Parts: sequence; C-alpha cells; structure tokens
Amino acid sequence: MGKENGESIEERTAYHWADETALKIIREKGEKDVYTCAAGITPSGTVHIGNFREIMSVDLVVRALRDQGRKVRFIYSWDDYDVFRKIPTNMPKQEELARYLRFPITMVPDPWERDESYARHHEVDVETMMPVVGIYPEYLYQAERYRASVYAGGIRRALEKREELRNILDRYRDEEHKIQGPWWPVSVFCQSCGKDETGLDGWDGEWGLSYHCDACGQGGTVDIRAAKGVKLNWRVDWPMRWEYEKVDFEPAGKDHHSRGGSFDTARHICGEVYGWEPPVTFAYDFIGIKGLGGKISSSSGVVIDLKDVLRVYTPEVVRYLFAGTRPNTEFTISFDLDVIKTYEDYDKTERIAWKMEEAKDEAAYRRERRIYELSRTAVSPEGKTLMPGVMPWQAPFRHLCSLVQIADGDTEKTIAALKKSAGKNAADGPAEEQIPALRERILRAKYWVEHHAPGEFRFSLRPPGERAELPADLALGVRALRDTVAADIEKFPDDKSCAGAIYKAAEEAGLEAKALFTAAYQALIGRDQGPRLAGFLRSIGRERLLQILSAY
Repeated sequence: MGKENGESIEERTAYHWADETALKIIREKGEKDVYTCAAGITPSGTVHIGNFREIMSVDLVVRALRDQGRKVRFIYSWDDYDVFRKIPTNMPKQEELARYLRFPITMVPDPWERDESYARHHEVDVETMMPVVGIYPEYLYQAERYRASVYAGGIRRALEKREELRNILDRYRDEEHKIQGPWWPVSVFCQSCGKDETGLDGWDGEWGLSYHCDACGQGGTVDIRAAKGVKLNWRVDWPMRWEYEKVDFEPAGKDHHSRGGSFDTARHICGEVYGWEPPVTFAYDFIGIKGLGGKISSSSGVVIDLKDVLRVYTPEVVRYLFAGTRPNTEFTISFDLDVIKTYEDYDKTERIAWKMEEAKDEAAYRRERRIYELSRTAVSPEGKTLMPGVMPWQAPFRHLCSLVQIADGDTEKTIAALKKSAGKNAADGPAEEQIPALRERILRAKYWVEHHAPGEFRFSLRPPGERAELPADLALGVRALRDTVAADIEKFPDDKSCAGAIYKAAEEAGLEAKALFTAAYQALIGRDQGPRLAGFLRSIGRERLLQILSAY
C-alpha cells in the first residue's frame, strides 16, 4: 500500500474501529477493484434512530475504505417486498391499514397520501435525511427486483437445495424446534388477491411452482422467471443477495449475531448453497434514549427518528455520537441536560483535532482526530472525507442557550451578540465562512430550550417597565448593580472582571453577594436563579439592562 509522509496509510489511519474493519475487509477479501458494503431494513414503520445505527456504521467503514484509496459500492436495500404483518401504533388510519394486512408492504397505501405506498413513505423519510448527515448509498428496492424476476436463478437454486437449506436451518435447533413436515424456502403472494396466505403444492424441477391461496381460494402454477409474487423466505433471501450483489461487508444487530441466529445460518447458506464467501461483519448494540421516557419501539409508538435527533444535534455531532462509540457498545442519545455535555465532548474533540488543545499523547491525538474526521459530513466526489478549510468557531452550547433566550429566539440577534462579545478584536469573533455552522448550532439550542430543557433552564427577560416586588434593601442593591455594573458593562473585558464589580456593588449596598444575585435574577427574569450572572449581564448588553433596571 502507498506511503504518505513516510508512513503507510494503515499506520496513519488505523486509530479507529472503522479503519480496523476496513483493513480486515481488505485482508480477508484480498485486493479488489471494488468492495461492496451493504445495509438494509424493512420499511414496516418509522425507521427509528436505533435502525439508523446500521447504515451509519456501514457509512463509517465505507469512508475508511475510501480514505485508504479503495473504490466502494455502498448499497442500502429496502426490503419492501416483505409482508405487512402488524400496524405500528403511531400510524394514522389504523382501520384502513388493517385491510392490507398480509399484503406486501409496497402494496399498502400511504395513510398520509403523500407517496405512492406505505413503504415508499418511510423510504422517502429516510432518503431525504441521509445527505444531511453525509450518507450517500445506492438504494435497492426489493419489490422492484423480485417483480422483475432478478432473483429467479437464486430462487431456483434454493428449490434445488431445499433439503440442504432445511438441514442448515435445523443445525442449531433442538429436536422440538426443528422444521416439521413439508417445508419450502419460498413463498408466493397470490396472483389473484395479492395476499401471502398461500401454500405451496409443488415444484416441477424447472421453473414451475404450484400454489393455492387460503384467502381467496385461487391458485395455479406460476413461472419463476415471470411471476411477480414469488419470494424467498428471509433467512434464505439474505444470503442469496450476498452472493448476487457480491457483498464483502455487512454488519447486523447483536440479536442476529447470537449463536444459531440469522447471521449464523445465513453465512452457512451463503457458502454451502450459493458458493460465496460470507461478508466480513460485526455485531452492533442497541441505542437508548434518555430524557424522553419510554423505550424505542415501533409497535409501542415510542419512536425517535433521525429527524428528531437532528432537531437537537447538528449533523456533525450526530455522526460524532456514532463515530465516537464502538459498534458493540450500547450508548444513549440524550435529550435532557446531557445534551450540553455531548456538545462539550464534541468541542473538545474538535479542539484536539485542530491542535488547539493538547491530547495526552500522540495516539490519543490521532484517535480524536480520526473521530473528528469521520464526524464531518462533507465528502469529495470520490466519497473521501473532507475537512473544513478553517476550524469552526466554537460557541459553547450552554452559552448559546442563554444568548438565544436573551435574543428572544432570534438567530441573527444571537450571532450579533456573539460577535459583540468577542470584543474590540474582530478576529476573535466568527468569520463569514464560520457563520453557517454557527447558525445551525443556534437553531439546535433554540429548539432544545423550547422543547426539552428543564423548566429551571428556561427564562425570558422582563419587558422594560415591569418591576419585581423586592424589599427596600434588595431594591437598593439592584440600583447599585445598575449604576455601577450595568452602566459600565461594556468596559469589562471578561466575566471575571465583571464578577468582581458585582461583588463590590453588593458590598457597597451592604448586602451579602448571594442576596444581590437573587435580587438581580428577580429583577431580570423573575426567578431566584439563572445563568452565571457576570456572563449573563454582559450578554444582555448595556442598553437592554438599563431599560429593564430603570424601574428601580
């Protein structure tokens, strides 16, 4: 492999699990013109953030392969020819949807009447969000492919190897759970009524498959090469498509990776029946949600999707959550106060990556740098990770939450306040190319404050002329704060000097500092506590402070 700056690409990039996986793929699959990486899901309901872990994990490995100069085909399969077995509780028009149970998902109408089918609605919801987080797969629609008889050869192979398939599926089962009676590796959607409530009657050894329908009483013989309703059972379909698409890598949830689980049987079927070496893989763990209550579950209606997460976290921070966690580790996406900690962690990684903060050693630097690279959404036409031209201007999320409330939710006023707080040296403030990313973070801060922040975190400034009911001594303290601190607020170069002036004002008014703090918060926001007072006063600004405090 090539060298860069005297070290191999492996040496330069193998500081992340995605790079480790990429090197494993190259090692086990050998040098290839193109490596195929796969993911997929059934669009039977809202594709929640737990489902998203698979495509994100694959994308990170795809990035790692491309960053090492490899060409990659990244496919994402929509298993929209699966049966519509259950109606998720968060779906509208439940009674109407109930009429389509046992049909292929792609034949179920869209209850929102936006897209051509129920399946397509959920597919579009995901596909429109993928570019936002820098993911660009090639989408494969299994309903289209099955109806076009793309897999006719694979279906016939399964019929020819029916007993071998049965033995593989029974390999990990005890006697009680082995397949009983006649068994077929395929099913048929009725050519008359469209449902899958059918039974197979026989196969002619070539392309003819006979069936009967228990739902409508119809049946007959169909030609596998032309019929639109013949489909492999899922445990056979998955490995068949590995061979058909020449898949080199595909992860799966830890439930699929259990002994005797679907991945175990799939790898045997892939190798022993279809003659293709199964893909490199790993098991990924579940994702929890903190701060909303309830467990992620399509059936229960507690569903958090990527769009929900992106309302609180910027695309780079979303990628960071996954890039910064090994796939076999369960982690939690928070909507409570931990949101602030997540942004702080991301900012620290960013500072280390740009060498604005020192890592504990070279290995730690390279690891953090790689996590940061893989968190970026921008990619080159070849799909390689692109770094920004300059380091983004960091505005702490907690500070933004205060500023955006001071600015009454106005993004541009919040940006203006940030520029002003940079002081006389304009170079200390955000440059024009840094503003778009800053604006995105402000929008998240505004949304989080309005929808998820605890009540004590939220505030609104009193309008001019509105006065808090304060004892005379506290009112005197507020006047002292107004005349000695607020009036000169623009002269303080930092929060520390401002805080010193506040303590001095309390002393001159004959008050304990804590009492003056309480009085100040009451006068400003009608509460006993609030953001750190010095920074809060400086963020509000002289003009508005004097307008509010003039009532005293």
